[in-house]
Amino acid sequence: MKKYIIAIILGAVTLTTTTSCNDWLDILPNNEQVTDDYWKSKEDVEAVIASGYYYMRQCVPTFIKWGELRGGALYTINATDTKLQDFNMTPTHSLCNWADVYKVIGMANSVILYAPEVKDDTYYTAILNSHLAEAYFLRAYCYLLLVKNFKEVPLVLQAYVNDNASFDLAKSSENEIIAQVKKDVMTALETGAAKGTYEVDWQTKGRATKWALYALMADACLWSEDYDQCIQYCDMILNATDAFRPAFMTNTNDWYTMFYPGNSNESILELNWDYSQNQTNNFNSLFTVNASTPLRPTNQATEMMKQETQTLKDNGLTEDGRMGRMLMATYVPDNGQVVAWASSNQYYIWKYYGTDVPDITGGARAHQDANFIIYRVADIMLTKALALAMKGQGAWAEAVALINKIRNRAALPNFKDIDLQAPDAPQQIAQLDEWTLIEEILDQREMELMAEGKRWYDLLWLGRVAGGKYKTQFITKVIEGNQTTNQQWIQSVLQDQNAWYMPIPQADIEHNKLLEQNPYYSSSK
Repeated sequence: MKKYIIAIILGAVTLTTTTSCNDWLDILPNNEQVTDDYWKSKEDVEAVIASGYYYMRQCVPTFIKWGELRGGALYTINATDTKLQDFNMTPTHSLCNWADVYKVIGMANSVILYAPEVKDDTYYTAILNSHLAEAYFLRAYCYLLLVKNFKEVPLVLQAYVNDNASFDLAKSSENEIIAQVKKDVMTALETGAAKGTYEVDWQTKGRATKWALYALMADACLWSEDYDQCIQYCDMILNATDAFRPAFMTNTNDWYTMFYPGNSNESILELNWDYSQNQTNNFNSLFTVNASTPLRPTNQATEMMKQETQTLKDNGLTEDGRMGRMLMATYVPDNGQVVAWASSNQYYIWKYYGTDVPDITGGARAHQDANFIIYRVADIMLTKALALAMKGQGAWAEAVALINKIRNRAALPNFKDIDLQAPDAPQQIAQLDEWTLIEEILDQREMELMAEGKRWYDLLWLGRVAGGKYKTQFITKVIEGNQTTNQQWIQSVLQDQNAWYMPIPQADIEHNKLLEQNPYYSSSK
């Protein structure tokens, strides 16, 4: 019997053998499986890589829900999805299905195995190594997400292209998977072939570059509490001097352009849609006012938005100019019209939908083709700030400098009015404590990266860090954000760290005799 996870990874994958602009956005069926006799030219390799990005795009609604619903910044009243945000998941729940993620891994594994064997006189070593760098990124990124959501998963590193191979695989430990993630990044970088830019402008932001590999390594190092290496890889982005490097945009109004039209200077990697190529993201089902159960800011997040907006108003900024990230990231329905920050109490996310709301030029996005950002520079700045916060007081001034850049770009004053150029700055820094600094960074990440699939992982990092030093604060923040279940339930459930992760899909348990259920779900709880 064919093993279930082979179907996940191979699963009648169909590819085109050309790689036009449209192929990178939509892989059309052409009845060609990724078997070992498929690989004839560099175009064949490009087609498989394009499929990897295609399946990544298919994953985005799941990525958003995985990264947000438990984090207390967004919530839904959808009866199915509330099971995730209320920590009531079961192994048969649709949201613990990892099939599409393993499809991406399968594409990457195929490229890593077969691309070096392609006999094509025009397939130069530099092109091959560039393709491999993308494949290593896709595999490593997916495994990091799987670790953050399931803790331990099967570590599949070979391409399965037929039914002959055994596919009973046990879970690998979190440490083993994180080590493989880092190894993949290092392998991708060591040839020097990972690109900084591509020949086509949108691909510089829409395909993995050396900048995306640096960002992924920083992400993995923060997760594994390797703060020195995290800072090192953040600095490879933040201190870069390349002419076309990703760069933090300091102008407040430029914040809007990251989401409309997208592919901004600040972007490191984003998944692209293009309506002109008949591509829509279907985010209206997640974020629009007209959806029956959209993802919306929680009361806790809304209060933070209101406080931020009031600070801007107190400083003389107005809604009409759409100044400040929350004024540009959210909207509310008012008297039948959709406007920014009206008097209603129900707010909606603009970033990844936004067709309802005019931009600063007075026009609204015409189509549902907003991109989804994987990494951007502000994310890396705040990642570095967290690593610095954990390094001790001697690193805190640099962390505050990064916080202030984020706040100032949002038209907010310095953190605790600390001016690092002022004579009393060292005394002000000395009065801080680690938790105060971490909480401010997490608050800035909540506001800056809302709906970008980051919030739950930030809180999960908080609960895990330093042997559970901030477990109480982690649970408190989850409770403060949740508004769909009993607080006592969450307080009780989250005492068990195994409940912080999702169950292994039941179908995989049934078809893989070596695969064991995650501990919290292995009994009748």
